[in-house]
Amino acid sequence: MPELPEVEVVRRGLERWVSGRTVAVVQVMHPRAVRRHEAGGDDFAARLVGHRFGTARRRGKYLWLPLADTDASVLGHLGMSGQLLVQPEDAPDEKHLRVRFRFDDPLGTELRFVDQRTFGGLSLHDNTPDGLPDVIAHIARDPLDPAFDDAAFHTALRLRRTTVKRALLDQSLISGVGNIYADEALWRTRLHYDRPTATLTRPRTAELLGHIRDVMNAALAVGGTSFDSLYVNVNGESGYFDRSLDAYGRENLPCRRCGTLMRRRPWMNRSSYYCPHCQRPPRTTA
Repeated sequence: MPELPEVEVVRRGLERWVSGRTVAVVQVMHPRAVRRHEAGGDDFAARLVGHRFGTARRRGKYLWLPLADTDASVLGHLGMSGQLLVQPEDAPDEKHLRVRFRFDDPLGTELRFVDQRTFGGLSLHDNTPDGLPDVIAHIARDPLDPAFDDAAFHTALRLRRTTVKRALLDQSLISGVGNIYADEALWRTRLHYDRPTATLTRPRTAELLGHIRDVMNAALAVGGTSFDSLYVNVNGESGYFDRSLDAYGRENLPCRRCGTLMRRRPWMNRSSYYCPHCQRPPRTTA
């Protein structure tokens, strides 16, 4: 699933190519693409026609396009394979095209939601007073948000009584961090994924947050992480941060810091990658 850097790359593309345009036609090609819109595909399409998209926004792994003249937004979640593509109107339809947006201007491009596995989707929601779609009001701010409170995060982390990687993936505590960037930040901080959060000092938490921000900004600079063709930006281009990963996916390769062979362990239906020398397992776990 795309994490903060990949979703932010898409958001920037939407801001450039879609924000400010007025919807003329919406075609829902597959009902699962709008299954979170309870009134169905026809209602979803009808309620958008004639409305102008405002500036694309994001919190964590969620992005949305506000309707500039209402208190509602189109919320997008990419899931495992969702893509929001800006394509010429005469370009052939993608095999897994699910929703099409056409606009009432002469630019000649349209927005397409393409999703091979149909785990992602689009839906229309009322906004909270803060401008968030109401269904994601519980999602915490992300570490690149200027309003993210480092001290409050440390306090919440210590009180959560869990392990550090579980905490990083808890989107109600800190949003936007997924399996890839958690492993990368933990490797940089020399923390084992099962380290109890109650043992983290304030300086250690600050170091971890610093590495989370550094690795995410580095990924943003090269368009995010792509392991296959499923994650792309709005122009259909892949990111290249996978070439710079220090931990994730490097099982049995030498640690870039000490040379010890990296290990992979099953973890919560995922995998955790770590260096057994640099990231010593804790004596006890939460």
